[in-house]
Amino acid sequence: MSIARIRSFAFSGIEAVPVEVQVQIASGLPAFLVVGLPDKAVGEARERVRAALTAMGLSLPPRRVLINLAPADLLKEGSHFDLPIALAVLAAMEVLPTEDLAEYAALGELSLDGTLNPVAGVLPAAIAAAGMGLGLICPAAQGGEAAWSSSTEVLAAGELLALINHFRGSQVLTPPEPGGVAEADAVPDLADVRGMETAKRALEIAAAGGHNLLLVGPPGAGKSMLAARLPGILPDLAPREALEVSMIHSVAGMLDGGRLLRRPPFREPHHSASQAALTGGGNRARPGEVSLAHRGVLFLDEMPEFPRAALEALRQPLESGRTTVARAMAHVTYPARFQLIAAMNPCRCGHLGDASRECGRAPRCGEDYQNRISGPLLDRIDLALQVQPVAPAELSHAPSGERSSVVAERVAAARAAQRSRAGESGPATNAEADPGGFAIRPEARQLAEQAAEKLRLSPRGFTRTLRVARSIADLAGAEAIRRPDVAEALAYRLRTPGRPG
Repeated sequence: MSIARIRSFAFSGIEAVPVEVQVQIASGLPAFLVVGLPDKAVGEARERVRAALTAMGLSLPPRRVLINLAPADLLKEGSHFDLPIALAVLAAMEVLPTEDLAEYAALGELSLDGTLNPVAGVLPAAIAAAGMGLGLICPAAQGGEAAWSSSTEVLAAGELLALINHFRGSQVLTPPEPGGVAEADAVPDLADVRGMETAKRALEIAAAGGHNLLLVGPPGAGKSMLAARLPGILPDLAPREALEVSMIHSVAGMLDGGRLLRRPPFREPHHSASQAALTGGGNRARPGEVSLAHRGVLFLDEMPEFPRAALEALRQPLESGRTTVARAMAHVTYPARFQLIAAMNPCRCGHLGDASRECGRAPRCGEDYQNRISGPLLDRIDLALQVQPVAPAELSHAPSGERSSVVAERVAAARAAQRSRAGESGPATNAEADPGGFAIRPEARQLAEQAAEKLRLSPRGFTRTLRVARSIADLAGAEAIRRPDVAEALAYRLRTPGRPG
């Protein structure tokens, strides 16, 4: 009887949980069994491993082959267990040295001919392996992704035979280089937007402080056009943020070429998206749009058209910066610190307030349409703006506005002021900061308190107003929040009849 072991990983959110793959070959009737709470994809690894060995001219011994995935009470999901199972089986067959495999963790999917296919989660697996003092074996296509963990020895092979030759000393695998940084997607420029100065100012404030923004206006007023230009004025991600965002995309299998993401992600799901698509879920509890937009922007166009349950599920991530997918077997938590940008029409027909075009149910149609969004969700919106269409004469003759690069410089200066104030370990933006630490002039505080009382702002609404005022002050380079900063922040505060804040 022989036993071989190698490490691999299961994933809980973006955390790589160590799993030991144990293989025992013992006397008995020929069998190939996988135990340790495997899902269907892991159970099917038996046939892929058998076929890959056959393709190399090897065959399983006519004995009882038992694979145990420990700990046995942790659900094992995904095809990335193919490679560690195959390597451990080869070690148990004495084809590979057992003591050498003990120094590595492995993950990868096997084809029937023995080639290795890419899998999700290589980046967090490489970081976890480094923390355990292990090297990592992965598919060649993801060697650059694993190499970002510089303290880990990476073996990136295109096929199982190359790994066998490497461990037997007949071939040496070259260590891969880090995959580089993903190029930024082309983003339209703010200079293309003519007029709409108030809307562009609100967009700049939202970018400066990471604030949630709601744009309300008739069809064609320019709401989606403004939102599409927001990524162009956002600063690059800090190194720690870039690693965290890249780990989420790695777990989702979306890290193209192993290149780290340095630009804030911009996600714009269709309004037919389900709750699981937005907040995460499915059979394998994959990250949803709120997590894929972590440290970036989640744009919801036609917000009232989204399912009510999906919208209400955004309330907790907007406050806590994380989302938890609850399952009978486990609770999986993903980061979800995103900036919500939403757009909506004032009513279903879109022309409420225009007597020549509004439908016969006005104004009741507008109330019914807007009531699809609950008060608690609206209370989490920092800035709300009525976007009016630009007159054709102004559209034809108005000069071009500031370029995105110019606005981005002011936003970057405001973000730098926030980081200096909070420190490296503090909140990244004003949207996350505690207003109790803000410097505010007495007259500004008095105005904020009086307005909150008169406008019946909720405590959350009052807190978010101060955060917006702090961002306005940062854009102006002011040390303390001034009275005009509070006044402008209050002008952007959403006030709906019958709803607080």
